[in-house]
Amino acid sequence: MQQAHQALLDAIRARLLELEEFLRVIEPEYEDRLYRFYYQSNKVYYLQADTVRLVTLFREIGAAAGRQLNPWFEQIITEGTGREFELAHNDGWLRHTRPQVEAFLHTKYFLEMLVKYGRELETAPEMLPSGWAALLVLYGLR
Repeated sequence: MQQAHQALLDAIRARLLELEEFLRVIEPEYEDRLYRFYYQSNKVYYLQADTVRLVTLFREIGAAAGRQLNPWFEQIITEGTGREFELAHNDGWLRHTRPQVEAFLHTKYFLEMLVKYGRELETAPEMLPSGWAALLVLYGLR
């Protein structure tokens, strides 16, 4: 199993610059889009584009390590993407937008963990910090 963990870490480190750039770009968007959720602005729907781009990268990292993403994570992404704003959504704002925010926040969390452990680790640890353990769960290794 340690070999699979190392393969995942190697795949993460191979894409670390790209992951770091994504993190840098989404920080200001994160601040604005969460505000848009509470302000009831359709700009919250823009979260979906970042979510989809990041999940694509996560899947590519998984493929490089011979892994697929966690089914619960995939369900959260499916429920929170592919949505287009309609004026009628204002009447059911939370029902329509919370899944988008949830999908984005889960994606942002995993991006932060990928960057953190891609920077900090050279070899897969045997004692698992919670964030690294979360990544192992994301890629079906725990």
